[in-house]
Amino acid sequence: MARVIRALDRKLLRDLWHLKGQAFAIAAVIGAGVAMFIAYLSTFTSLQRSRDQYYDRYRFAEVFAPLARAPLSLRTDIEAIPGVQAVETRVVASVALDVPRLDEPALGRLVSIPVPARPMLNALVLRRGRLPEPGRSDEVLASEAFVNANRLAPGDAIGAIINGRRRALRIVGVALSPEYIISIRPGELIADDRRFGILWMERRALATAFDMEGGFNDVALTLDPGVETTGVIDALDRLLQPYGGLGAIPRALQVSSWTIANELRQLRSFALAIPIVFLGVAAFLLNVVLTRIVSVQREQIAALKALGYANRQIGWHFAKWGVAVGCGGSLLGIAGGTWMGSKMTGLYNLYFKFPDLDYRLSGPVVVAAVAVSLAAAVLGALGAVRRAVRLPPAEAMRPEAPPRYRASLLERAGVGRLFGPPGRMVVRNIERQPVRTLTSVIGIGFASALLVLGLFFLDAIDELMRVQFSVVQRQDIMVSFVEPRSAGALYELQRLPGVLAVEPARALPVRIRAGHRSRQIGLSGLTASPQLQRVVDIASGPLTLPPSGLVLSRTLADLLGIAAGDAVDLEVLEGWRPRRSLRVARLVDEHLGLAAYMDAAAVNRLMREAGTLSGAYLLVDPVQERALHRRLKAIPSVAGVALTRAALETFRKQMDETVGIFVGFNILFASTIAFGVVYNAARISLSERSRDLASLRVLGFTRAEISSILLGELALLTLAGVPLGLVMGAGMARLLMRTFDTELYRFPVVIEADTYAIAATVTLGAALVSGLLVRRKLDHLDLVQVLKSRE
Repeated sequence: MARVIRALDRKLLRDLWHLKGQAFAIAAVIGAGVAMFIAYLSTFTSLQRSRDQYYDRYRFAEVFAPLARAPLSLRTDIEAIPGVQAVETRVVASVALDVPRLDEPALGRLVSIPVPARPMLNALVLRRGRLPEPGRSDEVLASEAFVNANRLAPGDAIGAIINGRRRALRIVGVALSPEYIISIRPGELIADDRRFGILWMERRALATAFDMEGGFNDVALTLDPGVETTGVIDALDRLLQPYGGLGAIPRALQVSSWTIANELRQLRSFALAIPIVFLGVAAFLLNVVLTRIVSVQREQIAALKALGYANRQIGWHFAKWGVAVGCGGSLLGIAGGTWMGSKMTGLYNLYFKFPDLDYRLSGPVVVAAVAVSLAAAVLGALGAVRRAVRLPPAEAMRPEAPPRYRASLLERAGVGRLFGPPGRMVVRNIERQPVRTLTSVIGIGFASALLVLGLFFLDAIDELMRVQFSVVQRQDIMVSFVEPRSAGALYELQRLPGVLAVEPARALPVRIRAGHRSRQIGLSGLTASPQLQRVVDIASGPLTLPPSGLVLSRTLADLLGIAAGDAVDLEVLEGWRPRRSLRVARLVDEHLGLAAYMDAAAVNRLMREAGTLSGAYLLVDPVQERALHRRLKAIPSVAGVALTRAALETFRKQMDETVGIFVGFNILFASTIAFGVVYNAARISLSERSRDLASLRVLGFTRAEISSILLGELALLTLAGVPLGLVMGAGMARLLMRTFDTELYRFPVVIEADTYAIAATVTLGAALVSGLLVRRKLDHLDLVQVLKSRE
């Protein structure tokens, strides 16, 4: 038995060497899938591990609750809630900042910390400098992202409007917090580190500045192991309601934690979905190659069976062919995936602020990648193994019967006279072997499809930015106030320099309940037909808000399990806290975040107020924009300014540096697969037809003529496969986008003509290079050797 196995193994090595080009091409396809699987999944596990360790080590809270003001004595009652392990009461306030080298006012979030003691929860990581000293009301720690974005350092000063008065704050240290791994200003979905910063101030100094001595307006909790947050949140809300509680939320809905969780879910979707597509193509390609090898080696298989080799041994021999190629692809993929993963993790370090974010390739990820690649290889070899096992020895000893001669359809249609003899040979060969032709066309189609799949993300990002920043957000500036103001504030804004148009905005924190499901969210009150900040449905365009009822984003409605026409309970978490049962008038498909809208007049009726606004959207003359920013910095009631232009630039940069990098890897591997698929199709055709082509050479055909037969067939297969691949790519893109939708982003399925053109061009280029390589082998064809043997 050992001698038999060694003989088959030697045959396997000879076959692999003889078909090394094809074997390497398939291994490269498998390697591409493995590399993407390892890169995405190892980056996901590295980020998840770093996040979890950071949360645990620095005691990230599990429940957060803002409120108006409560006495410190209430802390005892909060600690008495069953399941509460630790409580941290704080003073938190939003202020307008005057940052050096920044024209417009920035928004700062002041958070109190005990000094010299350390916070029990949400502990800080001091990166540079020192902590503020007790009693120094002008000293603050600043978040590292804010400091780096504005080129600040310990010792620098920034201006702040605190409780209506301008004060200078001196940065004495730079810090990180698990609460702000990514810092996103309220009401937005995109981090802008230059215009939003976290500042930590000594508890007594901050409380004094905002008249909070003996009180707090923010509380954070951790819970005993195994305790559900729902019961604790309900009890905490009941305690805080008399003190202006704005509704407690679990860690999962805290802005930074929610954003990171959505990014991780999307990364995991990439890790599972896209490599499966690549490995599926590899399995298909391997099946085609091995099936052709079995066809070519049928006489050898018959001889082996006649000599006593069992079906099991022969089947395992061809299965090992696939396993060997799978192992080679795994090695390539592990090396490439490790390099990609380290680069991707470094990229995330630019946006997620961890004390330590180290890339680590874990053993389980490698084992899973190898297992998946070998499974794809074995699956691809299965059809060939079955064919080899079922081949009867007596029948296999004879060469396959030649195809029955008949004129092709084109010839019978009278078009054949347009082709010379080589052209008619090409057409007849394609028509007489429909199964082989179909598999080749599908394989080439997969190459084009994967290129479309890799490229269309760029189109999707462009469309998302176009809709969000040209159709939805048409304002230049969004101004938010420290406290809601009367309608007179709108006229004050209209008189500012450079203001061309103003629209009011009323934002309310609300809790929406539908049965046992609920979600805390900001309700946006807008004019019925807004022209600046608009409500836009992806399919139907800008909407007019109904005079009553709610308009919800479809993603939010899906989370609540409701549809248009259903009634929900709306609880306002501000002012006199009204509760109403409202009908969901309409659902709207949007690209970003979760949203709830209501006509501003209906919001005013709900709150029993007359034209109150919490902010406004401004259209501004660019010539006077700097003058406007200077005036806004001097208005104490202005809490912050959000620039649409800056948000677009930040979003584009983030997409270019994150999704753009992923797309670049996808395109690189898709191009590799395109070459692998087309090259294999060409080599298989050469292997099958080498005897026929050698015979034609002996009969007097020139090298150019026999090359035209082989390459003409490849050209026709490519021209048939590319359009099919473009259609397949569009379908795959639509299917995959369903798995990538998160609460944060919903990418549109938009494929531009340029994407199709690039995919087709790359596939045709791969066919051209493959044809040149095969032509080179054809020119060196050993006629005697080929005519002596079927090999």
